[in-house]
Amino acid sequence: LMAKRAIALPAPERPVDLLIVAGEHSGDEHAARMVESILAVRPELHVAAIGGRHLKAAGATELFDLTLHSVIGIVEVLRNYPFFKSLFNGLLDWIGQHRPKHILFVDYPGFNLRIAQQLYARGLSRKGGGSIGVFYYISPQIWAWKAKRRFKIARWVDALGTLFPFEVDCYKDTALDVSFVGHPFVDPQFKSPVCFDAKGPILLLPGSRLGPVLRIFPVLLRVFRLYAERDTEIRAAVVYPSNEVKDLLEAILADFTEIRGRVDLISNEDQATGRAVLTSSGTISLICALAGLPGAIVYRLNRISYWFGKTVLKVPYIGIENLLLERAFHPEFIQDIDEAALLEELVDAVENPARRKDAEHAVEALNQILSPEVDHTVDRWLLEKMDSQG
Repeated sequence: LMAKRAIALPAPERPVDLLIVAGEHSGDEHAARMVESILAVRPELHVAAIGGRHLKAAGATELFDLTLHSVIGIVEVLRNYPFFKSLFNGLLDWIGQHRPKHILFVDYPGFNLRIAQQLYARGLSRKGGGSIGVFYYISPQIWAWKAKRRFKIARWVDALGTLFPFEVDCYKDTALDVSFVGHPFVDPQFKSPVCFDAKGPILLLPGSRLGPVLRIFPVLLRVFRLYAERDTEIRAAVVYPSNEVKDLLEAILADFTEIRGRVDLISNEDQATGRAVLTSSGTISLICALAGLPGAIVYRLNRISYWFGKTVLKVPYIGIENLLLERAFHPEFIQDIDEAALLEELVDAVENPARRKDAEHAVEALNQILSPEVDHTVDRWLLEKMDSQG
């Protein structure tokens, strides 16, 4: 594949203290809350971002909105290779020219670790002999696959902040400075886009990326249509993160004329209530677990991507809440979905009182697992690391 020439990023108006690179909607939101906290105590800092609208709203200077191009799966990445190579080259050119004092990579390892490697190879990062401090927030999932990446991360990155306490031990055989900094979803300031309501609708949450939405949303609608045949009053609500996803949801929903009037689309800027959920895996399923919503995970990939993932993943669940609780709190329906079985699961989640009691116990357990020490939140962690480098 031939790469396009480098994307030209805008020059900063003044020296950049911190460059943040966040390629996904979730990373953009997590980083934005951190930037808000940092700028509240250090308003003089100049933060620039390859991220999304949340980082921009938090006070970062937007260089490029990468969240509009978020993809997952090997086939999808290859299909978009020319774009990512062009942005990759443009970002490296920008860093080499404008030399931010520090860089924070947020998740998105397929892109971010390659940038970190080049910063090391080109002598720009501190570990490569240069002046730029390199930090990483939200560890790549080395506990699930590609565990040997930990040695490369340790070579290229100065410090790493993890969302989950068990991830610290994943790096214990390296010299990397690793800290558990808590999960943003248990922060009192976090506004969950969903909450439990025993009289609310059924939540259908196909995700934030166009590809998964296209594959998952029709499944969710078909199962909801089956449930609606037994409950003529039931409604559904769908949370969307962007206008692009909303447009796709509306296009898919247009083919479901029998239930179209019973499905509401709600921006994630607002809060959707529900009595149960059918959700994509990822951050949204953990949010649902922390909100006490019983239900199930539904996920489908491109077949080649699914085959590849199945051969390399080394975990019993894809839902992080299930991994943390070490049980299938949200039963998982993956790839070739048995819609009749999924309907039975939805009926049980809605109508079985024991599922709600179990959800309450799960909320308590997850909050205990994911809460950081008071003096070691992510904003304090990053400022401490930045200050230590001068």
